[in-house]
Amino acid sequence: MNPIFPLEAFTQPLSQNWWTYLVFGLIGFGFGYVLEISGFGNSKILAAQFYFKNLTVLKVMFTAIVTAMVLIFLSSAIGILDFNLVYVPETYLWPGIVGGLIMGVGFIVGGFCPGTSLVSAVTLKIDGIVFVLGALVGIWAFGETVDPIWQWWNTSGYYGRVTLMDAFNLPTGVVVLLVVLMALFMFWGGEQLERLIGKRDIKKEPKLRYAGAGLLLIGALAVILIGQPTTAEKYARLVINRTVEEQTIQLTPDEILANREVQIHPGELLTTMGDDSLSLVMIDVRSEADYNLFHLHGAQHIPLAEIKAATPKLKAETTQNTVYVLMSNDEAAATEAWKLLMAESVTNAYILEGGINNWIQIFAAEEPEITPTPAAPSNDRLGYTFPAALGDNYEAAAPSPHEWELEYTPKIKLQLKRSVSGGGCG
Repeated sequence: MNPIFPLEAFTQPLSQNWWTYLVFGLIGFGFGYVLEISGFGNSKILAAQFYFKNLTVLKVMFTAIVTAMVLIFLSSAIGILDFNLVYVPETYLWPGIVGGLIMGVGFIVGGFCPGTSLVSAVTLKIDGIVFVLGALVGIWAFGETVDPIWQWWNTSGYYGRVTLMDAFNLPTGVVVLLVVLMALFMFWGGEQLERLIGKRDIKKEPKLRYAGAGLLLIGALAVILIGQPTTAEKYARLVINRTVEEQTIQLTPDEILANREVQIHPGELLTTMGDDSLSLVMIDVRSEADYNLFHLHGAQHIPLAEIKAATPKLKAETTQNTVYVLMSNDEAAATEAWKLLMAESVTNAYILEGGINNWIQIFAAEEPEITPTPAAPSNDRLGYTFPAALGDNYEAAAPSPHEWELEYTPKIKLQLKRSVSGGGCG
């Protein structure tokens, strides 16, 4: 979806791009090689960090974390990466704390985390092989005993997709700089602990690490100076792939709108309402007054001004079969909401063709209490009057899909959401 550095090949199923197996294989080999040469295949080195004698693990892992962070947000700042497409694990606070404690104890006792144990096992170290076998037994045991705590494990302390920027309400660049400064302080503190407790001669450490620290600081400052792209800038950069006669062409979102590719007929929305294979999310972006007068059954009210703030929650709840349908009185406000969702990488979003006015014209013909306004509606205004604000209690708010046969051209085509990827030490 990015015209400068297209990443679609890496977000599609591997079977569609066989060569990505090679790329991911090389990345995996490189990751394992770096862990091995850093000493992460040696349980004595890994365990030594808990006694403050050898802080290699802290320094290597935090170097990887802050380097990746700076490169990610620098790439986002200059427009070659969409951070919205980077998977951020949802936060489950209490299960995360319990899991962290269990893993921490296992790390101290066994000398490995799951990732480093694989490195050790591949190099045929017996303790690494035993740890991997133990981890597999633990995974099996958890799967067999999780049922009694399943509800707690999947709901306790759930905060969704939360970043440090969200938690502290700080600009991305400021957070990046603060994290880099924190990491550099920890590197310095770790070396002092190694010198005092581990009796390590810090003077023999490579001087090149100072250059690395300087580059991280420069990168963090660049993130602040350049800033992150606005929603309008993201939308302007957006390019969408379409397959026409077995050829892939690129269209801008405005071209998609002009071609009427995402404005779905009320009949298609009605059919989708009755399709149990799809997870339909209808979003009414009108004013609260219009929503209270009349809205479709099951439609949630998110005013246009609140759509951007709602996108993180929408993305977190998106599944492979989720379809979003936006609606306003005609199409104006719904179209603006669609643009916001597209800029924030919410897939499978559509617009109700003609809006609520068109829906009422089709499905409320036999409800005499719903009457057209004397003047033709304009500026995305409701074109009908109602005897009372009954919301979705009118028959037209929930017509039966089996009682209507309407002709329309189907337009809903699911775009697959990228699978959750693993990462970190685990």
